[in-house]
Amino acid sequence: MVHHQIKVVQALASTITAGGRGANGTAFPIQPEKALKLYEFEGSPFCRRVREVLTLLNLDYEVYPCPKGGTKYRKIVKEQGGKLRFPYFVDENTETAMYESVDIVDYLFKHYGKSGTTPKKYAHYPKYPVVAFAGTLINGARGVWIDKKIINREAPKELLELWGFEASPYTRVVRGVLTELELPFVFHNVPKERWQDQGPSVLRLKPGKYIPLTGGKREKVIPVMGRQKNDIQVPYLVDVNTGAQLFESEAIVKYLQQQYGV
Repeated sequence: MVHHQIKVVQALASTITAGGRGANGTAFPIQPEKALKLYEFEGSPFCRRVREVLTLLNLDYEVYPCPKGGTKYRKIVKEQGGKLRFPYFVDENTETAMYESVDIVDYLFKHYGKSGTTPKKYAHYPKYPVVAFAGTLINGARGVWIDKKIINREAPKELLELWGFEASPYTRVVRGVLTELELPFVFHNVPKERWQDQGPSVLRLKPGKYIPLTGGKREKVIPVMGRQKNDIQVPYLVDVNTGAQLFESEAIVKYLQQQYGV
């Protein structure tokens, strides 16, 4: 319990170093027909740039973890793109595959943003993301290296599904474990859509019954989660391979390690 909370605090500190990016997003995303695919690893500051924008645009996507020492998806990146560099992004809707976080960010805004142009806030990244590197270190460099106990273990037949948003420290802890266990998953973004969504599920800025924005993505996610309070809580994990459905990051981490980490 204490060890897990330390990880959460570190993840929160890592979020703060990013200035809160990856918490808010549009309520009405332009979700493509075919799934976007991101080959990345949680601890990479360059991959984090892309994930932040995917949350801002509220896009769901498939994640194929490529931790250092990984054997499954790193070789796919090398075979398809010719280089072992991350992030590597694939959009089958436009038959596009590309490296370089800045180029991917521009692409996402062009094809899935409202204006088609990259906002100034996201148009000028430093060549060396010192602050983001600091965030990775503060987070204990989790989600960087493979868990050596599971090397050469087959991946689950079906992708796991995880609901969350980039800046959520609880979600970050879970994604780190998914990376280290080299478990592919669908990431369903559930960012804050307006000020009434701000704050954790038990202590939102707007007191009283939670009411999502009408017609927004959060409104559609509530019945998927099936909570008695009819609200949103992340992270939420569904493993169709076993039928598991879990809230609470500590419970999810324990499940992943017991099911796939041995």
